[in-house]
Amino acid sequence: MLEWFRNVWVAVITVLKGMWVTIRIMTNTYQRSAFTQTFEYPELPAPVRPRYRGFHRFDLTTCIGCEKCAHACPVDCIYIDKQKSPVGKGFQINGFTIDYTKCMFCALCVEPCPVDCIFMGSNYDLSCYSRDGCVVDFAKLPLEIAWGQATLNPTAVAESKVLYEPVWVKGEPVPFEYAGDGSK
Repeated sequence: MLEWFRNVWVAVITVLKGMWVTIRIMTNTYQRSAFTQTFEYPELPAPVRPRYRGFHRFDLTTCIGCEKCAHACPVDCIYIDKQKSPVGKGFQINGFTIDYTKCMFCALCVEPCPVDCIFMGSNYDLSCYSRDGCVVDFAKLPLEIAWGQATLNPTAVAESKVLYEPVWVKGEPVPFEYAGDGSK
């Protein structure tokens, strides 16, 4: 009989300890501020870690059209439209499209690139109302946005779908000097 009372006492103490942890966590939840109070999103973007894998950045001027990134993609979301360059050797990139409805942001397309023309950016917001807005053609985006010097936003993606010619063709002068570190 004494052992039965001891078992009941241990069970009650164990339940009370568990309830104390639950009550303490619940009160701490109400004491912290909301995410939007801390980061003021969307006016000020939330900070991301340095190795965050956001939307891709693509350097059209150095791409050689080898399609290694498209072959490395496990979900086949990268489409490259190229033709033989009329000036010199190599290819003219007419379209470098990534379908973000399929992309899983694994960064497997970054490593096989021999000229490092594709890399992961830190942008995480590409809100749109249709699936067409999630298909981004980097060859038709303005160079500042495609290179990551300006923000990849839904407005720029929608405006790039109106263009019919590539923004830059190999052999033409670059509109501004690209230093590689994000500065002009």
